[in-house]
Amino acid sequence: MDSGVLLSLQNVGKSFDKVRALDGVSFAVPRQSIYGILGPNGAGKTTALRIITTILKPDQGQVYFNGEPLQDRHASLMGYMPEERGLYKKMMVGEQLIYLARLKGLNAQQAKKQLSFWLEKFDIKNWYNKKVEDLSKGMAQKVQFIATILHQPQLIILDEPFSGLDPINTRLIEEEIRSLSQQGATILFSTHRMEQVEEFCEHILLINKGRVILSGKVSEIRQRFKRNEYSFHYEGQRPDLPEKVNIVRDENHELVVKLPPQLSGNDLLRELIARNVHITAFAELLPSLNEIFISQVAASAHE
Repeated sequence: MDSGVLLSLQNVGKSFDKVRALDGVSFAVPRQSIYGILGPNGAGKTTALRIITTILKPDQGQVYFNGEPLQDRHASLMGYMPEERGLYKKMMVGEQLIYLARLKGLNAQQAKKQLSFWLEKFDIKNWYNKKVEDLSKGMAQKVQFIATILHQPQLIILDEPFSGLDPINTRLIEEEIRSLSQQGATILFSTHRMEQVEEFCEHILLINKGRVILSGKVSEIRQRFKRNEYSFHYEGQRPDLPEKVNIVRDENHELVVKLPPQLSGNDLLRELIARNVHITAFAELLPSLNEIFISQVAASAHE
């Protein structure tokens, strides 16, 4: 087992009655990475997360954590924030967070120390004796996040972590996710918001109808799906372009062009310079994860 991998799934399958929720799913999550699991509703993302956290058992395949076959005891080394939040609404915030931390193996003194740190960091000490039901959705979200990380887990699993948060608190949680990763935690999260995946994740897994349809490093995936499109800004009149170069967009002294397979970006740049075109900016355009996501889900639907 690769020592650089914290979590791996190998040929994992799970069915509910006649519905195949996961069908031979395999992937590996590197240590201290931020790893995104993507897919449309009903793709199997939540089922995979519940198997990883030992809530569900797979029908086939194997899950490994820290190089060992996954066991119930490994759950205490994970923090899981489900999309359907699980706080006890009638309990006080402080009482509940200490209780949850102790379930994960902290003693009362350790739990209180960690809780004091996070309540102060989020500037919410005055919430300690408030009932969860009295909190706004955004406030409850922050409490749920604290509950997930209070016991300093090795693996932090976040299912739609930014749901219900305003932009300020979204930025706060984003900063904490990055900080926890830098401190050594491995982050596994699922979200529909592609701009956050693009901003955060080093690796992604795209799943649809229970099957993996795409996985790898974000940078390599975007390179894999590039379309030989370039953007350049120029001064003066619009330049003449080499044969078979198609204009995608032309506005405000910027041209976006698609090159034929035999022509590279360097070839185009050399040609423009040879024609005395004054270029002020030149860049290759890579497809966004959202574009790749839509195209791959559509392609898999026809398989």
